[in-house]
Amino acid sequence: MTIQLKIAKQLFRGLTVVFCFFVAQHFDCIAQTNDSLISRSEPLNYLYKPGDNGYSCFRIPAILTTKNGILLAFAEARKNNCGDTGDIDLVLRRSANGGKTWSDMQVVWSDSTNTCGNPVPIQDITTGKIWLISTWNLGTDHEKEIRYQKSKSGRCVYVLSSDNEGTTWSSPREITSQVKMPDWTWYATGPCHGVQLSHGKYKGRLVVPVNHVEASTDKNFAHIIYSDDHGATWKLGNNTPQDMANETTVAEISNGRLMLNMRNSNRAHKTRLTTVSSNGGQTWNKLKTDSTLIEPICQGSLLNYSISKRKSVLLFSNPASATSRSNVTVRASLDNGKSWINSEVIHQGPSAYSDIAVYNNEIACLYEAGILKPYEGIAFKTIGLSNLLKR
Repeated sequence: MTIQLKIAKQLFRGLTVVFCFFVAQHFDCIAQTNDSLISRSEPLNYLYKPGDNGYSCFRIPAILTTKNGILLAFAEARKNNCGDTGDIDLVLRRSANGGKTWSDMQVVWSDSTNTCGNPVPIQDITTGKIWLISTWNLGTDHEKEIRYQKSKSGRCVYVLSSDNEGTTWSSPREITSQVKMPDWTWYATGPCHGVQLSHGKYKGRLVVPVNHVEASTDKNFAHIIYSDDHGATWKLGNNTPQDMANETTVAEISNGRLMLNMRNSNRAHKTRLTTVSSNGGQTWNKLKTDSTLIEPICQGSLLNYSISKRKSVLLFSNPASATSRSNVTVRASLDNGKSWINSEVIHQGPSAYSDIAVYNNEIACLYEAGILKPYEGIAFKTIGLSNLLKR
């Protein structure tokens, strides 16, 4: 084979790869070279994408199914770029038919050019009120500056509420003094949904997963904040016994216990951390590594769903890859996360943060995804719960 022919074949393969990347946004495309296979099976169903309502980027999904069957899909709407700081608003779209159609985007919270983010929605089933716990900082302050106390201001915590299934929202109310210690610098709620306990001594408690950094040690711990009076006041649970616990998600497991499932700050270990509390979040067991739940150091979502009075399934979603933010996958466990019986890939390509809810025996997935990178938009997809329960 002549040198010219070899060069021509290599050039053709390269052009084929590029062509498929672009065409895959509208059509199925499979291109194979000696080194790679690029595939796309279905278009992404974006609820939020760059340019919508004048925003440059959307990140940090959170989803909730209300007691009346309304799906609430929250996100951070980033005005100027995809960065974690700057002019960021909290936005929402609602669906009354399981995600078939959605309302127009509404702004839940905007504060000039400052950062309003890390949404954690919970519904109090007793009152019907929906709480949205979030964080705030000056748009000019960055995480590193806040962490090392070089910022102009700090990280603050707020709650908003809705009495009408997310149609309208209250003004934000600051609760920083109730839930953040003076020695803490960086502070992040969720991001993802919270939980209301349905069994045991602490039944009715509203629980929000959080992580924070201590100024004195520069260590990152997980904890919860909670309310036992339907959101009127909020209190602190205690730290996990070990650090290296970053973005956190929470679920109620058997006997009214709480489980935290955490992003691992130790970059040498591409797996999730877990811990359990038997006293409503006052103390936590030693952190454990779940070797099944691999990830490239990212956020995940944990959800417990009651199949019957005696049986429940624990669901978990994250980018299930040890090498890249891709392959967002939902897994199921019937033994409180000791083992994972089945899994289903939501999006094999670039993908990152996600959150999950259950609607009419389907798992509703809200997740960051794209063709070339994970942050091309926030997509929605449902999968059958029964698929994950098959033995």
